[in-house]
Amino acid sequence: MTRRLALAAALALALAPGVPAAAEWSPSAEALARLARGEVHADVMSDPAGADGLVHGAVDIDAPPAVVWSAILDCGRAGRMAPGIRSCRITERDPAGRWDVREMTVQWAPLTPTFRTAFRSEFEPGRSIRFRCVSGDVRFCEGQWRLEPLGRDRTRVIYENRASSPLSAPAMVTRAAMRRDVARALKALKRESESRPR
Repeated sequence: MTRRLALAAALALALAPGVPAAAEWSPSAEALARLARGEVHADVMSDPAGADGLVHGAVDIDAPPAVVWSAILDCGRAGRMAPGIRSCRITERDPAGRWDVREMTVQWAPLTPTFRTAFRSEFEPGRSIRFRCVSGDVRFCEGQWRLEPLGRDRTRVIYENRASSPLSAPAMVTRAAMRRDVARALKALKRESESRPR
C-alpha cells in the first residue's frame, strides 16, 4: 500500500463521528500547555480494545459554542475541513433533531480508491456529538466531539475516536497519518468557526 492510500484511510477515520469506549478523555498538562499557546493537540495511540487507533484531540476556538457546533455539522462545507472529502450527505434525520445518519466519500488523490463511510450521530445540542460507523469501508469507528465553553465567546473542542482502517497498512503508518489529519481537521475547524458571522 502506498503512503497516500494509508493517508486516505486515515483521513476518513479522522473525520468520521462515534461513542467513546470508556471514561471521557481530558487534556493532559502537556495538551493544555499547547492549547494555551494557541496550538492544537492531536495524539493517536494503539487501542488495547483492538481498533487501529485511539485518537484524542483538542483545540481552543475564539467563537461561541453555537458557532462551532454549526461548523462541525455543516455537511456542505465538509470539504473545507479536509480536502479529501468528496461528498457529505445526510441520509436519515430525526424530526426532533436528536440524531442523524451521514454518508461521506473520501478520495485522497486522483487514481486512489474512494472510501465510503456512513455514521450515526447522536446530539446533545451545543454540547456533544456522539458517533459510530454503521456501514461502509471503515470497519469500525466510535467517538465524540465535546464542546466546552471558555467564557462567553470561546470554546474548547475535545475530539475522541476509536477507529479501524479500511486498508491494510502498518499500524505506525496509520496512526501517524491519523495524527496528522486530525491536527489538520482541528485547525480547519478553528479557521472555519472563527471566520463565521456571530
